[in-house]
Amino acid sequence: MAEWHVITCEYPPQVGGVSDYTKLVAHGLAEAGDEVHVWGPRVAGGNEGKGQRAKGEEQRAKSEEKDSASSPITHHSSLVKVHREFGRFRPGDLRRVGKQLDQFAAPRRLLVQWVPHGYGYRSMNLPFCFWLWRRAKLKGDRVELMVHEPFLAFGEGSRKQDLAAVVHRLMIVLLLNAASQIWISTQEWEGLLRPFLLGRKKTFAWLPVPNNIPLVDDAEGIRQTRAKYATNGTRLIGHFGAYSQYMSDTMLDLLPALMNGENDLAILLVGKGSRELGDRLMTVHPELLGRLHATGELPADDISKHISACDVMLQPYQDGVSGRRTSVMTALSHGRPVLTTTGKATEGCWVERRAVNVTIVGDVIALRDSTTRLLADASELNRLRGISKAFYEDCFSLKHIVSTLRQTSS
Repeated sequence: MAEWHVITCEYPPQVGGVSDYTKLVAHGLAEAGDEVHVWGPRVAGGNEGKGQRAKGEEQRAKSEEKDSASSPITHHSSLVKVHREFGRFRPGDLRRVGKQLDQFAAPRRLLVQWVPHGYGYRSMNLPFCFWLWRRAKLKGDRVELMVHEPFLAFGEGSRKQDLAAVVHRLMIVLLLNAASQIWISTQEWEGLLRPFLLGRKKTFAWLPVPNNIPLVDDAEGIRQTRAKYATNGTRLIGHFGAYSQYMSDTMLDLLPALMNGENDLAILLVGKGSRELGDRLMTVHPELLGRLHATGELPADDISKHISACDVMLQPYQDGVSGRRTSVMTALSHGRPVLTTTGKATEGCWVERRAVNVTIVGDVIALRDSTTRLLADASELNRLRGISKAFYEDCFSLKHIVSTLRQTSS
């Protein structure tokens, strides 16, 4: 039995991608038989938020953490021990956690969930990075770095953002120096990070981000959901996401072109920002009335039923599909045929496995034509339905991720 100390900037009931991911991995390791401690910040009162977490799950998480709004606590669930001791990741907080970690047998295995903006100090927490370096070099702890996001880019914002981008690179130098193992959510990060090894030899390994929307097995509920949006043989095309500026602009170009002259198609937009995008589309293209639908934010169970109700899922990405895109993971884990895009971030398996339908990033016409052809090809639709879930289980599932972590730690 291995012992893990997972260090994170957020954990339920806090809402966020890192929060969801950390809980999934922590519980996956614990269910596999390992002892798991999660070390995170204090939960501020009223900051739990709603997000897209299922209401029941949210209530359970709040119940588990109900005392943490006023003081740091250690919470022991049946599987994972959650330590709310990091406060705001200030030097005093780091010293306190360090003393508590020292009570465990050395060397400790520290699995650090890294996003530079997550650890306070306006995303420039050099003391936290130096603390991890000291844990590795002076305490002998094994630091495993899970890089969700490496650093800000230059030239994409203000001078303050460029300053933060410089500090982020200093932080990553310290973290890479401290790390015995470097995990990356997409293989694109390896090329960005290697120059900051400064000649050191370190191991990179790909650890994708799994789906965080559990599959709901409710055939009648799915049938009723589909009936709201598609009737009399209408084919239903879905999209699930958060509707960034890129995604909204892409959909504004793509969906009217896709729907033009196709009276047996309906579009279902699911997720935060979907209603706003739907309103924009309807203003410019009132002819889509009755065929374009948007749900806004939904509980996880409803997200699952809406995705299962779709014939295909349309999931383009600005840098190409990759292992860090949880929205496409949701579609695959639900066995939906997926149309997506390849770009600089796309790992080789997406093309090699032929489990998704791909076009090149930015080619809206090719994506429209590919969608039309797929919907007209019953045999290809059935093939993708048959292999999409297996593709997810083999390459991206929580079971795969936990197995990879445990094999590396053994």
